[in-house]
Amino acid sequence: MSDPKKQERDFTPEVEAVIPAATDLAKDGKLQEALDKVLVLEKQTRNAADVGSTTRLTKTAVQLCYDARDYELLNSTITMLSKKHGQLKTSIQGFCELAVGWLDEIKQRDGEKQWLQLIETLRSVTEGKIFLETPRARVTLLLAHHHEKQADSPSAPKDALITASELLSDLQVETYSSMERREKTEFILEQMRLLIKVARIKDEKAGQDGKESVGGGETEWVKVRVGGRKINEEFLKEKDNEDLKLKYYELMIQHALKHKDFLDVTKYYYKVWETTSIKEDENGKGKEALEHIVYYIVLAPHTNEQSDMIHHLYVDPALTRLELHYNLIKCFVTHELMRWPGIESLYGGPLKTTPVFQQPERWEDLHTRVIEHNIRVVAEYYTRITIARLTSLLDLTPDQTEETLARLVVSGTIWARIDRPAGVVNFRRTRTAEDVMNDWSSDMQKLLGLVEKTWMGMNAAMAAIKA
Repeated sequence: MSDPKKQERDFTPEVEAVIPAATDLAKDGKLQEALDKVLVLEKQTRNAADVGSTTRLTKTAVQLCYDARDYELLNSTITMLSKKHGQLKTSIQGFCELAVGWLDEIKQRDGEKQWLQLIETLRSVTEGKIFLETPRARVTLLLAHHHEKQADSPSAPKDALITASELLSDLQVETYSSMERREKTEFILEQMRLLIKVARIKDEKAGQDGKESVGGGETEWVKVRVGGRKINEEFLKEKDNEDLKLKYYELMIQHALKHKDFLDVTKYYYKVWETTSIKEDENGKGKEALEHIVYYIVLAPHTNEQSDMIHHLYVDPALTRLELHYNLIKCFVTHELMRWPGIESLYGGPLKTTPVFQQPERWEDLHTRVIEHNIRVVAEYYTRITIARLTSLLDLTPDQTEETLARLVVSGTIWARIDRPAGVVNFRRTRTAEDVMNDWSSDMQKLLGLVEKTWMGMNAAMAAIKA
């Protein structure tokens, strides 16, 4: 199945005569006789490496079967032509693409049974042929959507959705050179979307069975992450690809929420918010995206990156249009204690009506972030504090206070040591003589620098007076 052989003869005149004759025979109900007439000449053109004539004849043979609505003969003819010895690649590509173009019409007019048979025939013919990888991918996508639709039916097999996901996941479209970049991206996004649906079903089933969460859809979630890395985000920034960009970040948000990576969720919502069409919709999708940025940045654990993002968000003029959200961010960037009862009374009502905080665990996450903020503030202003006083400031029990302190120390957010017998928490390390000398040396260098700068200024002033 290649086209390296040099054309030995041009059969155009013969083809021009045979095709009308075969068409007339088919119209008279002599389909098999018409096919025989075409195939006899096709063998001669194929052996003579006449690409144009062979392609016309093979497409004519397939077209005659289709026009006669003889789908059994159509499927067998496609298979037979693809297996002919020395069949030309261009010829196979021609009649396969022709058949793919009929799929929608066949499904609407003749039903799913004939449609599925032709799809399976095309998948069989295109299997393993690099020059047919794009038609095979398109046909497989149609079949996957069919299985996905069947999964919604009560009578459908339970693994119909899994079958749809596996069909698409088997396609490595990122390696296809014949497929356009946008179409590749659409395929990868479809793969990710189906993987997420399968993962959620498996997670739900694992939860009902009482199994560990790792045994659910974790494999699919990993594949979603891998699929996300195949997408070129620079390509998504192009204006014509905004629809793909929004779909991509929606899927990545779902992945990040599954693993409670709130900082990643914030980044993805930032990307959505920066999209031109979203940002211009200040009272619609733009407002919604900005609100979600606020929600998830305060839910994200404190890190240098999170701190940098929340401070940049605080000074963004767009945030001032959302008074409630602006004040919430202000609480987290201000180095003052936030008493949880006050936060709950001010923000509990509005926030708990949002989809984000309707989940009780998210509200508990916010409570945790408030406690962690307060501990960082205390560590900044106190060198030592009693556990009883710290507990009252945090509105917690002693055990909860100690547990939160230990977690922040382990994560490296603060430095602290608890003296249980004395009931005291130390927020400053014991300084060695070397530390003291280093600080003294640094202070002396600053002092000498100021003295030198002052002396140079005085000399310049004296010189100006004398002049």
